Amino acid sequence: MSAIEQFRQATRQWLEANCPPSLRTPTPDGEIVWGGPQVDFPSEDARLWFERMREKGRFCPQWPSEYGGGGLSAEYNAVLESELRRLKCRPAQINLGIWMLGPVLLEFGSEAQKQALLPPMCRGEVRWCQGFSEPNAGSDLASLKTSAVADGDDFVINGTKIWTSYGDKSDWMYALVRTDPKAPKHQGISLIVLDMKSPGVSVSPIDLISGKSAFCQVFFDNVRVPQSQLIGPLNGGWNLGKSLLQHERKAMSKFGEFSLPTHFHLLPLIERYLPDSQAPADQALRARAQACAMNEHAYNLTVQRMGEEARAGLDISAIMAIMKLVHTEQERDKFEILLDALGYRALGVEGEPFSSQELAITRGWLNSFALTISGGSSEVQLNVIAKRVLNLPSA
Repeated sequence: MSAIEQFRQATRQWLEANCPPSLRTPTPDGEIVWGGPQVDFPSEDARLWFERMREKGRFCPQWPSEYGGGGLSAEYNAVLESELRRLKCRPAQINLGIWMLGPVLLEFGSEAQKQALLPPMCRGEVRWCQGFSEPNAGSDLASLKTSAVADGDDFVINGTKIWTSYGDKSDWMYALVRTDPKAPKHQGISLIVLDMKSPGVSVSPIDLISGKSAFCQVFFDNVRVPQSQLIGPLNGGWNLGKSLLQHERKAMSKFGEFSLPTHFHLLPLIERYLPDSQAPADQALRARAQACAMNEHAYNLTVQRMGEEARAGLDISAIMAIMKLVHTEQERDKFEILLDALGYRALGVEGEPFSSQELAITRGWLNSFALTISGGSSEVQLNVIAKRVLNLPSA
């Protein structure tokens, strides 16, 4: 037996023994485990699974062991991921620091920054949020105005960030700030990390039509951040920001891959709400659902192929824009089909006679519109595809 097959066998045995059976199902709404200093576990099984994965070094399996990672090669990590999918294991935790900032730190961070920031991520001890969008700099991110002015050994930060997911619950933020207001807008931007408990930081949650929102607006009023918390070169943050966005789009695809609460399996729901009816309208709806399910399956296979290409060292940055566009538009189409199938049962806000799943579908449908904006709006993705993939000339 080859070494990789021995690893597969050992991984399968370990997962069978350590992943509680109750966590081998899609994650219900409200049961996501977020890493942080005070983790709120929905069950004892969730706590055990979190601790076992942490002790095994499986929160960051590919990161170097000197930073607390598992030290697995790309080939071995692919085996681990396939075994997790095979057993339908829920993620032991969700951590934006691991999914998005960590890979950028590994590539661009100083050794001191890696030693300070990566091990707590690997242990699931810090909850991170992203500070990119601003009231007048969303899809046109390079127009951001939040300033970072050098003052001795610090930067003094002033401005605001908006649509910051879980900003009110996060410990640290990675943020793009303007460090040179006189430079061209893409060249005067830097990436910093900051403690959300710093004096001068205030957070205001944003209520959405879905009735449930993770978004916040974050305000900075003369916030002092040590210059040692600058990631990468001064005024070189635009390239780092693009790298972070690529990881964000990859992370968004994981919500379907791991069957997280925003993901609903379409065909079983269609069979439940559309009994054996030969009505032309019902048959047409079934055909739409089947086409949507096939597209979703094709998308998931493409994500796996992209992972293989990335591990092989190929540049997948351009196709990431395509995948983000396809994923969010597919999700919106899927919810439109669900609304047609559920009828009035998809229009509940709270209470009887709607089931918890029906209410979750309603919230998911409303949230699907936000997903076409977050991580770069669909219109911006089309522009990126035109320029980077099709090489079309600018107007």
